[in-house]
Amino acid sequence: MAVPSDREARRRPTARQQALLAELEALFLAEGFAGFTLDDLAARLRCSKSTLYALAPSKEQLAVKVVAHFFRGAAKRIETRIEGIDDARKLIGEYLAGVSEHLNRASPAFMTDIAQFEPARDTYQLNSRAAARRIRAFIDKGVADGVFRDVHARLVAEMTGLIVEGIQTGVLGRRTDVSDAEAFTALGELLLGGLNKD
Repeated sequence: MAVPSDREARRRPTARQQALLAELEALFLAEGFAGFTLDDLAARLRCSKSTLYALAPSKEQLAVKVVAHFFRGAAKRIETRIEGIDDARKLIGEYLAGVSEHLNRASPAFMTDIAQFEPARDTYQLNSRAAARRIRAFIDKGVADGVFRDVHARLVAEMTGLIVEGIQTGVLGRRTDVSDAEAFTALGELLLGGLNKD
């Protein structure tokens, strides 16, 4: 069986492929991905291996594609959730609630597999850095709008980035025995409690 070329694999997914990505995402979120073979996945999704090869040329690349699909979809839904909100306090609260909500969908097996597979871990790291940048922007907006205290706002923004990195790398979870979702919820409470003027 021939594996599709990189060019073919990069084509926009068909409706069937989008549906398969959604099914793979649900399966991986529930059970992780490291333990599956392509044969297992084809059997679970009732499709051929060639159908999976049309999505990605290997199981590892398929895992990365599904992880990226999860984070891209989560980011899009979170941005929709905060659309039209102008108050920086509400922006931070809703944004981090959205992050927590989406990470709550992920089983410990999924998060463990991401942590143990470098290309998937890199995808999570990219998304975590993007989240830290968004939070920094919300803090800057809150200071500019006069709803957050200006005391060390830049330092708080940088510390937030380090906390997000600690969540993403699993360091905070290991030290505190909390999930990433719980950690993002706590981060929201910490930020809003520490930055609010009232």
